[in-house]
Amino acid sequence: MMDETEFWELVDDAREAAEGDPEEQADLLVARLLELDPDMVLDFARHFESRYNRAYRWDLWGAAWVLLDGASDDAFDFFRCWLIGQGRVVFEGALHDPDALAELLGDFDEEIDGDGEELGYVADEAYEQLTGVVAPDLEIPPAPAEPEGTPLDFENERRLAERYPRLWERFRG
Repeated sequence: MMDETEFWELVDDAREAAEGDPEEQADLLVARLLELDPDMVLDFARHFESRYNRAYRWDLWGAAWVLLDGASDDAFDFFRCWLIGQGRVVFEGALHDPDALAELLGDFDEEIDGDGEELGYVADEAYEQLTGVVAPDLEIPPAPAEPEGTPLDFENERRLAERYPRLWERFRG
């Protein structure tokens, strides 16, 4: 059984070894998961998926919109994967206060940062390589149909600047 600390250690170790490159981090995570048994890989998948679902929030989507200068449904999905890949401190900090990403994030390269699509597939990939079959249902609650919280008007830049003053100043100012 993989606990939360072990999950975050895997994420952090891979991010540090990849020097922040999300695709490299995904490759390293697959390699690390291949050293575990299939049940542990499913535990990792459950940890990842539950955090991915927890991050399905309007206030976080607004922060992603400011950070990325726009974020479609898919872009926000990939942003949530990337956010998990940033580790526990950044992830939990962003959930507590999305505008705090202005301080939580170090260098931010729009070419590679903010898109962790590959991270979303690491557990499935490792499980298939280990077992030769597709991963079973994780048996965790499904993601909400709509993001949690109050919808934001992403097109209203003044409102976004008011809602996310630190992010706006750092990334759009």
